[in-house]
Amino acid sequence: MKIIGIIPARFASTRFPAKALVDIDGKSMIRRVYEQAAQASQLEKIVVATDDERILSHVEGFGGMAVMTSPDHQSGTDRCFEALQRIDPSADYVINIQGDEPFIHPGQIDRLAEVLDGHTELATLVKVIEDEETLFNPNAPKVVLTKQQQVLYFSRHPIPYMRGLPEPDWLSKHTYYKHIGIYAYRTDILTQITQLPVSSLEKAEALEQLRWLENGYTIKAVITPEDSHGVDTPEDLHRVARKFLSGSSPSS
Repeated sequence: MKIIGIIPARFASTRFPAKALVDIDGKSMIRRVYEQAAQASQLEKIVVATDDERILSHVEGFGGMAVMTSPDHQSGTDRCFEALQRIDPSADYVINIQGDEPFIHPGQIDRLAEVLDGHTELATLVKVIEDEETLFNPNAPKVVLTKQQQVLYFSRHPIPYMRGLPEPDWLSKHTYYKHIGIYAYRTDILTQITQLPVSSLEKAEALEQLRWLENGYTIKAVITPEDSHGVDTPEDLHRVARKFLSGSSPSS
């Protein structure tokens, strides 16, 4: 299988403008993402898909591959599709690697790549939830799975609802999963899902992946022990930098 890693990176960000270029102990955020992804063993190539010449020039300056894409894309999925058409339409799969996770674990990428067998349409990572704060945090989407680890539903609310039990007991009675926002798309499926209109479930939860489920596509879930550590705000950056630049393990 030919698998390409694409890192969407916009310059504009409502909560953290130009975060792709912010310095993290001597390296930009986008460079750290790129170098972490480069440690994965299953990717044929890695490319940054951006909408800004400054990011393009910066990535090429440290020896990375980058491509300009439209500034009008509504999602990283759409940006990945355009980048794929520009760099290698013959690829079998694309893995969408978040451009704001400077310490992403390369093993997460390889673990996702392992299920890309030509039959898998879409795949993503999930992690067992171990604390109530994550379980009830609407910014940490939850995932319901079948016994075959296919995704049934994503929600910002913890589901299933544990009827008759106080919330502190929920984790002891059911295994809940947090969504880790890295996606793999079979390239013919990527073509199809970028043509879909926004769905009602997607509007309700503000989760793009519900559009795919609502239209009948299957998403394979892969359980990972590593968490995600995205950076949406300057405060997130300070927290993540303290965690990983102070000698803590990236898998925690």
